[in-house]
Amino acid sequence: MLKRIFSAFLIICLILPVLTVRAYEPSGIDITAQAAMLVSLDTDEVLFEKNADKKVYPASIAKIMTALLVLENEKFDPDAKIAMTQEALDLISGTGSSVSLLKAGEEITQLDLVYMILMSSYGDCTLLAAIHYSGSVENFVNQMNSKAQALGLTGTHYQNPIGLHHEETYTTARDTYKLTKVALKNKIFKEICESSRHTVKTNLSGERTLSTTNLLQDNTTNYYYQYAKGVKTGFTDEAGRCLVSTASYNGYNYMCLIFGCPPNEKNHFTESKELYRWAFNNFEFKKVADSDNPVAEIGVDLSLETDFVSLYVENGFISVLPKDADHSTISIVPHPTKEIVDAPIKKGQALGTADIIYAEKVIGTVNLISNEDIEKSALLTAFRAIKNFLTSTYMTVVYVLIGIVVLVFILRVIKLNSKSKKKRRIKYIPYDEDEK
Repeated sequence: MLKRIFSAFLIICLILPVLTVRAYEPSGIDITAQAAMLVSLDTDEVLFEKNADKKVYPASIAKIMTALLVLENEKFDPDAKIAMTQEALDLISGTGSSVSLLKAGEEITQLDLVYMILMSSYGDCTLLAAIHYSGSVENFVNQMNSKAQALGLTGTHYQNPIGLHHEETYTTARDTYKLTKVALKNKIFKEICESSRHTVKTNLSGERTLSTTNLLQDNTTNYYYQYAKGVKTGFTDEAGRCLVSTASYNGYNYMCLIFGCPPNEKNHFTESKELYRWAFNNFEFKKVADSDNPVAEIGVDLSLETDFVSLYVENGFISVLPKDADHSTISIVPHPTKEIVDAPIKKGQALGTADIIYAEKVIGTVNLISNEDIEKSALLTAFRAIKNFLTSTYMTVVYVLIGIVVLVFILRVIKLNSKSKKKRRIKYIPYDEDEK
């Protein structure tokens, strides 16, 4: 009992510090973007966010989905040739999209086609891919929306594969993070994103070099950032300047997502770089929870060994936190599956979860497990079976029926006794003295 009281007290103490912790705020950085996120690719923790769930126009950021679907298509063969079609050239005409200047019938490899979509953001190549891999642009857009739904991108919808402005082509920073993280698992996608130059040769022209539109990767510009890689830029007047990028340094990996920077400036590059520097300079991996110390306990039934089991964090938990973070401000809030569990219990058995909280935000959720085997008592199990039987619905009905029978019997006995008394009753005749 004392241990349970102590456990409850411990939980209360763990929760209290959360009330005084402040959220992360990048100092000295003015984020002009309408929406932004900086996320650790190592832990999935969000270090900074601004309007992360706000609907924004993606512009060419939509081509992340386009490229992913192309690479996942069963028809994709990186070495096979594909020719530009007049249909794609006619469809792109007048849209204002950037184009590759490929002529109808000009051939490139399918791998080069994806480079032209992702690295150079060519609209004619994007339409060519949509038609080639899905039969029509409409079919391809349907596949984009189906994929978005499958990935749980509830704030995303596409009306075209290019990212041309349309009221029904929209996304969110959080959705784009989910999508891009999936796309980066594709080796070819990742390789293209990490390249700043690519050479293309066609059947009608000599070699030409494609250059990334992400100036963070271009060492010939003032925006170059040596730790940055890909992923995609985007721009329309309505969407503003957009950028999805990653950066890695000293074992730390981040993704920065910027949407809606002013159209006439290039703040999407400078703000991304500033957020990366802020993260690399101010955060580090910290072991928040280990698997050596219990964080809670719950009651145990059907065991003669113990009446409680201690819960431990399954594999420990490492988080990206400010370098000056005080461990006393980190809380672990347990959520056991039940208040009392039945034996047997196996070592390593999951018996709940725990939220790891810092700066009033859940930075992770871990499994809570037992660190010991607890055997079930046959005697206690038998007692419970008997108790359950005696308190079952079936027995309740039996008890009611027995009660009714007893009640009827008692009433019957009372009635019979009443009749018997009437039969034994003797009539009194007064005695007259004169009759003597």
